[in-house]
Amino acid sequence: MAEDDPHGAFVLGVDLDGVVADFTAGFRPIVAEELGVEAASLGDARSWELSEWGIADKERLDELFRAAVVDHRLFRKLAPIPGAAEVLQGLSQDGVHIRIVTHRIVLSGAHAITVHDTVEWLDEYGIPYWDLCFLGRKSDLALDLLIDDAPHNVESLRAAGREILVMDQPYNRHVGGPRAMDWHDVDAYVRARMASG
Repeated sequence: MAEDDPHGAFVLGVDLDGVVADFTAGFRPIVAEELGVEAASLGDARSWELSEWGIADKERLDELFRAAVVDHRLFRKLAPIPGAAEVLQGLSQDGVHIRIVTHRIVLSGAHAITVHDTVEWLDEYGIPYWDLCFLGRKSDLALDLLIDDAPHNVESLRAAGREILVMDQPYNRHVGGPRAMDWHDVDAYVRARMASG
């Protein structure tokens, strides 16, 4: 069990975007509006940088992200990924210590909006958690297992010896498993991991 949990509970780290919240589906119509194209013309996010959506570079992606978070209140409007709330509620009821771990604090001057909208969204959809952590270096946290979708996070955390379950997304298929295709897989993996000690 994670060394900082006073009750000896299994500590499950859970990323939000692409894991619990359907970031791509929420971001797509905003990008389409900003680019002046139909949302249907933007397909699956196959790369982390979203270059297939016609986003030229990181600077433009950052501009679109700022508009989404600040002007469109993206973090308040995202749809939950099917099964996430129910599985997390069941795990929490069975004693799992859920630690939300997200790197959403990336926009200077928008921290209050980001935190407020995140907390409101978690409450609205009944996502249980003991801790809510906004940080980029996820390896700094004590966790028994982390569920994440970002290829760079998975690779760096595994290099640091951390146990990661990859939430399947089109942009992370080149990363090795273990992998969850949906929240049913997450539930089965976490319960098996807990049973194994």
